[in-house]
Amino acid sequence: MYSDIVGALGKEWTVASAGGITGEAYVATTRQQKIFVKRNSSPFLAILSAEGIVPKLLWTKRMFNGDVLSAQQFIEGRELSPEDMKRPDVAAQLGKIHNSKELLFMLQQLNHTPVTPHLLLRQCEAYEQDETDRIIGEAVQWLKHHLPKVDEQEFVVCHSDLNHNNWIEDESGLLYLTDWDDAIIADRAFDLAMVVYSYMDEVEWERWFSHYGVRVSSELHNRMHWYAIAQTILTIYGEENDSARTEGFHVLRELMDEAYERIN
Repeated sequence: MYSDIVGALGKEWTVASAGGITGEAYVATTRQQKIFVKRNSSPFLAILSAEGIVPKLLWTKRMFNGDVLSAQQFIEGRELSPEDMKRPDVAAQLGKIHNSKELLFMLQQLNHTPVTPHLLLRQCEAYEQDETDRIIGEAVQWLKHHLPKVDEQEFVVCHSDLNHNNWIEDESGLLYLTDWDDAIIADRAFDLAMVVYSYMDEVEWERWFSHYGVRVSSELHNRMHWYAIAQTILTIYGEENDSARTEGFHVLRELMDEAYERIN
């Protein structure tokens, strides 16, 4: 099943799927070694490894069909739980990522177009055409009238998928953030909204942000709320499971009710 991977590694290797949506990640083992292998990872992986944000990059190898394999150190550890996302070291690691000029420069060299509020709004407006629930139209109109003013010079590297399952803690307590395929250049509030609205009550924000490295101003709070609404719309549109869509609409209604209370 993975004959091309085995062919590239050598017949002494045993290869199994590492799961994931793309099916392009594998765990390869011999009697002496165990590695994580991925097909066609971003060149961004090398700088992430050098910064200690992902497990160590061991090598890259071009296959006969043009695909590139990358091998990383296999981490014996665990994925974080939803409760773990409140930890100070999660906040500090995300602050390190957002403040890294090296990461930003590398992503700029890969010609990534910044993801601006205007771009997200256009995506939400496009998806609105296919949705019949009135809350989508209501939310898109709110987004349009509360578009945040953000200086693109302040944009950072955002992971854009900060689910707790993408955070791994090794046996010594070191923390890694994996799965960087969807990394973007954007307002830091784009990432922050994902974390604080998904995993924390508002009373817990101040302590968490003190470890992240910024104060939660009303302006940052408003930006995070704007991105949370936009992200929820896009998540609903991409969701095929009916119960998950229903939950998405419920979350969106709560976000809109809070928006009216706080910002209007």
